[in-house]
Amino acid sequence: MPNGIDDLVEKIGAQLGAVEEVIDLGKHYEGIVVVKVVSCEKHPNADKLSLCFVDDGGVVKDVERNADGHVQVVCGAPNVKIGLTVVWIPPGATVPTTYDKDPFVLEARELRGKVSNGMLASPKELALGDSHEGILEITEDIKPGTPFAEVYKLGDYIIDIENKMFTHRPDLFGQLGISREIAGIYGHSFKSPSWYRVDAPLPNSNVQNGLKVELNNEVPELVPRFVLLPIQDIKVGPSPGWMQSVLARIGAKSINNIVDLTNYYTHFSAQPSHAYDYDKVKALSGGDGAQFVVRKSIKGEKLKLLGSKEITLNEGAIMIATDKQAIGLGGVMGGADTEVDENTKNIVLEVANFDMNTIRRMSMSYGLFTDAATRFTKGQSPLQNRAVIAKLAEDVLRFSGGRIAGELIDDNHVPAEVMERGSIHKPVETTVGFINERLGLHLNSDEIIKILENVEFRVEGAAAKLIITAPFWRTDIEIPEDIVEEVGRLYGYDKLPLELPKRDLTPAGINEELAFKSRVRNILAKAGANEVLTYSFVHGNLLEKVGQDKDLAFKLNNAISPDLHYYRLSLTPSLLEKVHPNIKAGIDEFAIYELNKVHNKKVMDHNEPEVPFEFSNLSLVFAANAKKAKERPGAAYYQARKYLDYLLKELGLSSKVHFVPLDPARYEGSTKQEISYYEVNRAASLHVGKINIGAIGEYTSSVRSALKLPALCAGFELDLISLQHAAKQDPQYTPINRFPALEQDITLRSDAKLPYARLVDFMEGQLEGAAKERGYSFDLVALDIFQKDNDEEHKQTTWRITLAHSERTLTTDETNKLLDKISSEATKELNAERV
Repeated sequence: MPNGIDDLVEKIGAQLGAVEEVIDLGKHYEGIVVVKVVSCEKHPNADKLSLCFVDDGGVVKDVERNADGHVQVVCGAPNVKIGLTVVWIPPGATVPTTYDKDPFVLEARELRGKVSNGMLASPKELALGDSHEGILEITEDIKPGTPFAEVYKLGDYIIDIENKMFTHRPDLFGQLGISREIAGIYGHSFKSPSWYRVDAPLPNSNVQNGLKVELNNEVPELVPRFVLLPIQDIKVGPSPGWMQSVLARIGAKSINNIVDLTNYYTHFSAQPSHAYDYDKVKALSGGDGAQFVVRKSIKGEKLKLLGSKEITLNEGAIMIATDKQAIGLGGVMGGADTEVDENTKNIVLEVANFDMNTIRRMSMSYGLFTDAATRFTKGQSPLQNRAVIAKLAEDVLRFSGGRIAGELIDDNHVPAEVMERGSIHKPVETTVGFINERLGLHLNSDEIIKILENVEFRVEGAAAKLIITAPFWRTDIEIPEDIVEEVGRLYGYDKLPLELPKRDLTPAGINEELAFKSRVRNILAKAGANEVLTYSFVHGNLLEKVGQDKDLAFKLNNAISPDLHYYRLSLTPSLLEKVHPNIKAGIDEFAIYELNKVHNKKVMDHNEPEVPFEFSNLSLVFAANAKKAKERPGAAYYQARKYLDYLLKELGLSSKVHFVPLDPARYEGSTKQEISYYEVNRAASLHVGKINIGAIGEYTSSVRSALKLPALCAGFELDLISLQHAAKQDPQYTPINRFPALEQDITLRSDAKLPYARLVDFMEGQLEGAAKERGYSFDLVALDIFQKDNDEEHKQTTWRITLAHSERTLTTDETNKLLDKISSEATKELNAERV
């Protein structure tokens, strides 16, 4: 067993859960002793005070005594009398209820002319509850002078364990589970109480002149087990001192012997329970008995909770009700209309099991974080309900009298095979080798079996095959790896060998998608663009502003912000939303881009039909304010096109990607969302062969207005995976040319309606033909598109052609001949003339 509190805390922190605080409770009660009232008479100067002498066995030092060795105390409690065994806080001791706040140390002082040496304490002053109407009466035969902490075992240390790591361990939200784990950690065998079993027997029932109880569970999928037991002729009163002490130590207030028992077993077993006043339930029912209905809440109905807080219910909460009205919020808190009080004579005990996800939503929705909700949100085992209600009923009879007044009602929807084997999950098969290989240990089968049996696992087999059945309270043991974790934790991770595992040093293969993204980033960074990272979720208003159908976007029901409700259908709207703030902040001109995922409801992953397919996209937006726009004459389209052309050139795709006038008729359904924000006559779609890989263009006037975009604003969005596949080719290396290149400009005057793309295709085709025929290398750069004010039917397009040859210096004469040929062909094919 532990070698002192420090050793225990260290073990818990290393093998169970992080310890947040250790409280030495005994210090709260130092100097406080049990005494016997040996005389009690009315205070001569006060009607409501008594002058008492108490016998402390002479253990308290430095206090004034009478000839018999007794100590005088003035007391205002109405229940003080001769012969009572009570608790005395002598001078110099601290009142326990003030210990952690503003410590109040008692002293001998006069009260109405008589000296009172300290005080006789009520449960409230002793931090055992809220009752302060009278002093605490000790019914046990305790020798005067006995330290009070010793009587009620208040010399404990309270270890506060952080519970987040217990999320998958509902059994550890009870003292029983924690005790079992600590025993296992120290290598000791633990045996649960004999009553804690799946088929626990009930106390004998007496259905003659019993209490009529009926149950209708309308939501078995949310409440798989609901157990009720009526008890009549009970007597409600204060709980025994030891129970008040236990509850105080865990931070629960003592209310009465019935409610305290439900709280006690909630904290002991981790299974919440509740007690209803039978007669109150019956009065709220439509029949001749108590009608219990488990159902979903009706929107707008009201419920008055314990503590008199009234809530208005939404749809979907689990309600405990009669056939006429709601009486409790299932798994969270009982109702005030059926609470057990000092007038209660008959009760109905409830021990139920609820769907943890529904309880979590209810708790969050109504802001009710009760002890019951905390446990039910961890997924309690439905196999322990009978055990807890049987033990609870036994103690109700013991501490409050009464008798069982009806048969147990057990509405059980747990699968029959689960009940039969007495374990939530099927037995797990593994081997000693499997466990040792993963832990780096050399445990034999006997050692592993001992570790598991210490915490009440059932193990069959030997080293070749271990068949392990988890106890009924364990809901987390499903696969062999769970067994590995259990053995490693109980054995002690600090005992694992400190050896680095053998690793293959072969370099990991390059992730082609990540490498391509990095390549794209480098290219765009060289071009002067800035990468941004925006949220994957957007407001529905943004989708509407850019003309996208938000019904095609996946919506979050529990979004962390109203601005983040929808998965985006494309990246461009997120970038457009950032344009106006940057212009407003004084950034005259910029290009921003993003590489990220987008989704839509129409395309699901063919490997996992329930999972949406993730499209990997690249989007870029160029924008400039009015001042910069004057310095950059021409359409915004071509500003964005510069970035795109540079990207395609660096990826070796200039000749593979073709620009086609944007035709909305070629888009449908979800793909139409990708072009909704482009101005059709000022945009183009990009194709590699027959595959559409994206679009480029300026934005519609409605989009510019809605998002306050400047006039000079355009961009593009591409399918990154298609772009990657198109660029997937072996690098082509060309030696640096030893001979100088020649540059020549050429301007073609053409019909104003002739698409720019048609002109570019023509020029590239002519130059490619010359390159094949004469061995030229070339580069084509558009310089200008000009239209005279008095000529709306024509436009002039200027290019700069760079020509070179790998084996000789080109002459001006042959260059001019090539340009003459291009001019002649332009006249024939395009009805365009050189100017």
